[in-house]
Amino acid sequence: MRSLLFVPGDSEKKLEKAIGADADVVIVDLEDSVAPQNKTLARDIAARFITEHGHQTSSAIYVRINGLSTGLADDDLAALVPVKPDGIMLPKSNSGQDVQQLSAKLRVHEAESGVPDGAIKILPIITETAAGVLAAASYAKASARLVGVTWGAEDLSAAIGARTARDENGRYTDVFRFARTMTILAAGAAEVAAIDTVFPDFRDVTGFAAECAEAERDGFTGKMAIHPAQVPVINAAFTPSTEAVKHSLAIVQAFEAAGNPGVVGIGGKMYDRPHLKLAERLLARARAAGISA
Repeated sequence: MRSLLFVPGDSEKKLEKAIGADADVVIVDLEDSVAPQNKTLARDIAARFITEHGHQTSSAIYVRINGLSTGLADDDLAALVPVKPDGIMLPKSNSGQDVQQLSAKLRVHEAESGVPDGAIKILPIITETAAGVLAAASYAKASARLVGVTWGAEDLSAAIGARTARDENGRYTDVFRFARTMTILAAGAAEVAAIDTVFPDFRDVTGFAAECAEAERDGFTGKMAIHPAQVPVINAAFTPSTEAVKHSLAIVQAFEAAGNPGVVGIGGKMYDRPHLKLAERLLARARAAGISA
């Protein structure tokens, strides 16, 4: 997953437009972008959209349901599981236990709807509450459905009383950098994808591209988008370059040729096992993006 595009679940026009955006994942949002009085309408529109387009697009389709504590999640699942979305995004997840709870609910709904057990994956947003940030390590081995973890700053701002998540230079303040860091570490511990949060100003292409580059550098493998125009920028930033793929392949081949020792030399430079693991991860990302070595 490189690009994940949010689309309001109650907007048929925006959902139709998302199909042509070339996002790896289209996230049909039933939570923050949908007014309380439109929740039922959004479920109906989302279900119809997935039924009509779920097998006609290369994009996976996820649904961001309402949080487990809202009393709306069960209705969301009852309406959407029968149409077989690829995954569920869980907002305001407080720990791996919330993922386990959602997984149990999905298992029941899958059985009732004739959907194969475990078919629907889970992507939680793990930093929207203070408890969630502090429980980042709990996602390791939480569920076989877990495909990644992501984070958000806006809800965390409200939860802790921060007036803003960024300083006067547009950089995240310490608390939010900590939440971002914990997301990367949580993904590493759980061995799943680390997905960076949204960049709200979709008109600031330069700033957005810089944030994408920093996220890829630090270990994120994808980023969420709030506008179709952000998708190609994300895909470019998180797709390994030809040079990086060739270099990684050379490292893997050197270790294989040497009988997988602890260290190898390539062009006068030494590479050890961590370099091998990093090369293997980059090649996996390249394959997922359709790039052959």
